Amino acid sequence: MDAVFVGGGGPDHGEKQWLKLGYANRHGLIAGATGTGKTVTLQILAEGFSAAGVPVFIADVKGDLAGLAVPGSESHKLHGAFLERCGKIGFDDFAYAAFPVTFWDLFGAQGHPVRATVAEMGPLLLSRLLELSEAQEGVLNIAFRVADEEGLPLLDLDDLRAMLVWLGETRKELALRYGNISTASVGAIQRRLLVLENQGAAGFFGEPALDLADMMRCDASGRGQVNILAADQLMQSPRLYATFLLWLLSELFEELPEVGDPEKPRLVFFFDEAHLLFDGAPKALVDKVEQVARLIRSKGVGVYFITQTPDDVPEDILAQLGNRVQHALRAFTARDRKALRMAAETYRENPRFDIEQAIREVGVGEAVTSFLEKKGVPGMAERTLIRPPSSRLGPLSPAERGGVVGASDLGAKYAQTVDRQSAHEILAARAEAAARAAAEAEAREEDMQAAEREYTAARRYSGSRVSRSTAQDRRSSPGFGEAMTRMVVKELTGTTGRRIVRGVLGGLFKGR
Repeated sequence: MDAVFVGGGGPDHGEKQWLKLGYANRHGLIAGATGTGKTVTLQILAEGFSAAGVPVFIADVKGDLAGLAVPGSESHKLHGAFLERCGKIGFDDFAYAAFPVTFWDLFGAQGHPVRATVAEMGPLLLSRLLELSEAQEGVLNIAFRVADEEGLPLLDLDDLRAMLVWLGETRKELALRYGNISTASVGAIQRRLLVLENQGAAGFFGEPALDLADMMRCDASGRGQVNILAADQLMQSPRLYATFLLWLLSELFEELPEVGDPEKPRLVFFFDEAHLLFDGAPKALVDKVEQVARLIRSKGVGVYFITQTPDDVPEDILAQLGNRVQHALRAFTARDRKALRMAAETYRENPRFDIEQAIREVGVGEAVTSFLEKKGVPGMAERTLIRPPSSRLGPLSPAERGGVVGASDLGAKYAQTVDRQSAHEILAARAEAAARAAAEAEAREEDMQAAEREYTAARRYSGSRVSRSTAQDRRSSPGFGEAMTRMVVKELTGTTGRRIVRGVLGGLFKGR
C-alpha cells in the first residue's frame, strides 16, 4: 500500500482521491464548520495510516475517536448509508474492522498517564503555559539556567517551587551574574504554579516521562498503533492542551534522527482545535511552531492541523500544509466571506467547478480536497465524498475503554509515579545541613557565654585578685580558650546566632 484512500467524487464528479504516503509527511489541513464531518475525515485518515503501518497520534476532543478500537457494526443506523456511499465512490473493499489503539490521558483517568519533566518542558513553553510577563519569564529562565549549572534536576512542580524559593533567598548574590531577580516576579510565578496545580496539571510533571518509542509501534500484523489522547477534560484548560501538544512536537523534533524523504511517515500527528495553539501566542512561540513544522518533515513526521477555518493558522505555517481537506464553510459575516475566499485561493483551480462556491455548498461528509502529487505538486481541487469509516462511529462505553487500557502492555510502565532525588530533595538536604551547622554554632556560642560568665564571677568572688598561677590555670583551661575564641568570633561576625546562620547558609548554597 503506497497511499491512503480518502474518497471519490461519485458518478458526477472527479476521480478517487488518495493521500500518497510518500508525501504524507508534507503536512496537511482539515478544515470546516462544526458538524460538517471533520471528525470522520480524521478517523478514516487514522485508519488508513494504521493499515499502512504508520503510527498515529490523535487528540480526542469529543470522545468520538475512541471508536477506532472496535469494529463498526451492521446494526448501526448509518450502515445502509455507508453501503450506498461505497457504491457511489467505488469502494469495493469496505469492511468493518478495529485498529490497535492505545489510550493516553494527562490526568490518568481514561488512559495511561502522560508525564513530562519540568526540564523537558523548558522555560519558553512553561512561560506560555503560565501566561507570564516578560520580566517573569526572565526570572524563570534564570531558574532553569542556575538549576543546570548547580546540578539540580527539575522534574516536578515541587522542584521548580524549591528552586524559585532558593532563587529568592540568594537573589543578591545572583544579581551581578544574571541580572535583577525581583521577589515580586518570583511570587507571581509561584501563584501561577498554584493555579496550574488546581487545574489538575500537577500529575503531568514528573517521572516516568513519556517514551516516544512507546507511541511509534506497530502490532504483530504490521498495523501502526493509534495513540488517542483523552482531551475532553483537558479542553477545560485549553492553554495546557495546546502547550502539551506543542511540547510533544518539540520532543519529536529534538529526538528523532533525520530520515530525508521516506517511503512513508514514521508518525502522523493530528492537532485538533489548532486555533488554541495560536490564540494570543507570542511571536517567539509562533516562530517555534513554524520552525518545527518546516523541519520536522525531514524526521519523517507529518503534522495535520484540524480547525474551523484556514485563517486560524498563521500564513507562514499554512503555506507548508500541502494536503488539504476542506469541508463546508458558512459565509454569514464579512469575516466568514473573507475566510471563504482565502480558503478557495489556496487550492489549485479546477475548470469544472468554482472552488469558492463548492466550499460553500458541499454537504456533510463531503469536502473539497487536494493532495500532493508527483514531485510534491499540489493536486487539482476535487469535490470528494469521504469514504465511510471501518471502525465504530462514536465513543466507547467506560467498560470497553477500561478493557482496552487493561489489556495494554504499557500499564505497568506508566502506572506508578517515580520520585527520585531532584532539586527539591537536594535543596532540602542542604537546608537541613545548614540548620544543623547553625545549631552547633549557636550551642558553641552558648558554651562560650557560660565560660565567660564563670570567669567573670570568679574574678568578682576573688575581689579581682587572682593569683598568677590561678590565672594561668584558667587561661590554659578549655573554658578560657573558648571564651577567647568567642571574643574573636564576636569581632568578626557579631554576637548573634542569626549572623552565623546566614554565613553557613550562604557558604552551602554557593557551592554545588
